Amino acid sequence: MATTPPQGWGAILHRNVPHFERLSRVDRTELLGKMQVFLAEKKFEGCKGFEVTEEVRVTIAAQACVLLLHRETDFFPDLETILVYPQAYVAPSRRVGPDGVVIEGPEARQGESWSHGVVVLSWHDVRHGAADINDGHNLVFHEFAHQLDSEYGDGDGAPALPRRSMYIAWARVLGQEFAELTEDVAQHRRSLIDAYGATNPAEFFAVVTEVFFEKPRQLRRQHPALYAQLQAFYLQDPAALPGATTSAEGEVDQPA
Repeated sequence: MATTPPQGWGAILHRNVPHFERLSRVDRTELLGKMQVFLAEKKFEGCKGFEVTEEVRVTIAAQACVLLLHRETDFFPDLETILVYPQAYVAPSRRVGPDGVVIEGPEARQGESWSHGVVVLSWHDVRHGAADINDGHNLVFHEFAHQLDSEYGDGDGAPALPRRSMYIAWARVLGQEFAELTEDVAQHRRSLIDAYGATNPAEFFAVVTEVFFEKPRQLRRQHPALYAQLQAFYLQDPAALPGATTSAEGEVDQPA
């Protein structure tokens, strides 16, 4: 694995992926190595005339590979192609809301993850999601969490866990948290976890992955059991990283 970024990567990561700056030197080295494997295996295609540059490839790969740090796993084995639009795009949609209402019609999307072979991303939203590492929203984390979820199953909010014995606690904790979020949404109560997570268990897992990496100390404080499950899955403790926010207002704790 490379110990320093290939030429040009350093400036891109510094500019576009501030999460990289938080990582320890050891984790940066691991991430750079995983990025090189990822970029060698995956194909990028621009849509609507968008040109896929090295900046685009590196920015997306860095965030996707954050989810793989410390984990002995394949590199999103079902994924072959990443389609990149310049900005949000319109696609036909059919989804069931938390209240059971079926919504159909064209829908503006920032991205999506297909169960076989493709992730679609809006470059504008990739950059925006990465730039603010404390807002709890990151498009790449979200869509690649879906890839992990569907890696060896149906994409139901239960990804392949390190040990079989973990599934009982995972189902209990995430099931309870999903039910509580659904109730919060129904009662119009505010939550640290975005309301979109109440759509279904798969979206819940993707949404809480965003929060885990972007608002880790708030998640650990408000939802300790959920944080512990995600920590055991991702084998990371983002709440211990320097600069992790401690409140929704953006106050910053001192480095742990």
